[in-house]
Amino acid sequence: MEITIINGPNLNLLGKREPEIYGSQGFEAYLDSLKKQFPACTFHYLQSNIEGELIDALHKYGFSSDGIILNAGAYTHTSVGIGDAIKAIETPVIEVHISNTFAREDFRHTSYITPNATGLILGLGLDVYRLAVESFRNT
Repeated sequence: MEITIINGPNLNLLGKREPEIYGSQGFEAYLDSLKKQFPACTFHYLQSNIEGELIDALHKYGFSSDGIILNAGAYTHTSVGIGDAIKAIETPVIEVHISNTFAREDFRHTSYITPNATGLILGLGLDVYRLAVESFRNT
């Protein structure tokens, strides 16, 4: 099974940025543990602070991966383009957020991704990624 993880802006700072919200573990270390938990899965990973690169990754993996896990970060609340890219591809996309966006600022309550995603997992820390992988494995 091929799973693609796409992380958006500022997620390269996991482990350093606001640890009270996002935790103290960097994503690369977490990804290593995810690979060990799911040795039968092949993982592709991309993090970018650039909206167009996220869209390009959706286009690239959206017809070949078995599932895409997308944390678009702040672009979740602003990017019609990312929402449209999800609508245009065949691969199912699970939207994830480390924090509970509904317990935060009002602008974080709107998502241009959710209407086009297969599912949404949020508020459980980095474990949202594992839960998304489990979901793809169970379908």
